[in-house]
Amino acid sequence: MIPFREALKTLLEAARPVERTETVPTLYAESRILAEDIVSAIDVPPADNSQMDGYAVRSEDLSGASESSPVTLPVSQRIPAGRVGTRLEPGSAARIFTGAPIPPGADAVVQQELAQAGEGCVTFRAPVPRGRFIRPAGGDFKAGQPVLHAGEKLTPSKLGLAAAAGRAYVRVRQKLRVGIFCSGDELMRPGEPLRPGAIYNSNRYQLRALLHALGCEVEDVGSVGDTLEATVEAFERAARTSDVIITTGGMSVGEEDHVKPAVKSLGELTMWRLAVKPGKPFAFGQVRGVPFLGLPGNPVAVFVETLMLVRPYLAAMQGEKANPVRPIAVRADFDWKGGEREEFIRVRRNDAGGLDLMPNQNSQILSSCAFADGIVDVPVGGVIARGDSVDYYPLAEFLA
Repeated sequence: MIPFREALKTLLEAARPVERTETVPTLYAESRILAEDIVSAIDVPPADNSQMDGYAVRSEDLSGASESSPVTLPVSQRIPAGRVGTRLEPGSAARIFTGAPIPPGADAVVQQELAQAGEGCVTFRAPVPRGRFIRPAGGDFKAGQPVLHAGEKLTPSKLGLAAAAGRAYVRVRQKLRVGIFCSGDELMRPGEPLRPGAIYNSNRYQLRALLHALGCEVEDVGSVGDTLEATVEAFERAARTSDVIITTGGMSVGEEDHVKPAVKSLGELTMWRLAVKPGKPFAFGQVRGVPFLGLPGNPVAVFVETLMLVRPYLAAMQGEKANPVRPIAVRADFDWKGGEREEFIRVRRNDAGGLDLMPNQNSQILSSCAFADGIVDVPVGGVIARGDSVDYYPLAEFLA
């Protein structure tokens, strides 16, 4: 059996990013992967501007201001955001609002709470240092400066950055087309009367949702019966339109498991069985030249391996810069004894700041994923005692 980190290394080394790109409006580019560097066309902000609602002044005019000797200046102009004022003459002040450009001649802003407004004038009772509450032009970035780089995922804040730089459109990687099917005669659609011996196909629903959250387009072949002919046909269909094929089930070595022989008849298998729990029957190879990832049939294994193995592989296939989820150290409020395989156990943060173990860790108990908020990585033979610090992976980070 192949250790987890060796398997991950093999997957990442084999990933060949799909080169298709498209240009889309920046407004609709959330979670897409940039295919170009974004260089700002302007300084941001484009001019010195006020950080506060208040009064733009010449600091030297207030150098002698005090409680006992206040300084009163006439208000010569009013500058809201979006307007450009005129030169501020010595011995005057300008009413100014947050974000408004600083008028020529002014070198400081006094917040309105520290000034006393009068009829056409304003009184100050303290000096103000030069530069106070002024956001300088180009303080975020300068014209000609790269602000984002190819391979970055466009998060909401990065989309805002692209817009601030003046980009109405961005060139991004086309979404990865992932063909999926679930193997098993026992699988039925929710809503159908459940026949004896059958189960509802939860893997199809959670895998589709996970892949959509990872920014992929899903080509759903559906459920496939337990015959070699049906499995080969499903692979053939998926290979015609997909960049990657992912299957669930049919991964063991029994007479009703046909994924392995189907892959071998259409391509090659380069990885088979991992030293992990859940998810030992994991496969990697290619079908008609299309990369193939085979996941177990147990729903917890599908969930865990999609996050821990499939996610980084698909990110690399989409040309995304390495963005691994880093574990954080958290106190375990439970005991655990590891076995011969690396284990990914499901946990939840408690009100005391520690981690509680989800009560049933069986690979068929999908509720252990639905109500968990993280995964703890237990190395081979690892022992966790209550109070120990453990490696905790927050589930939310995998889909950010």
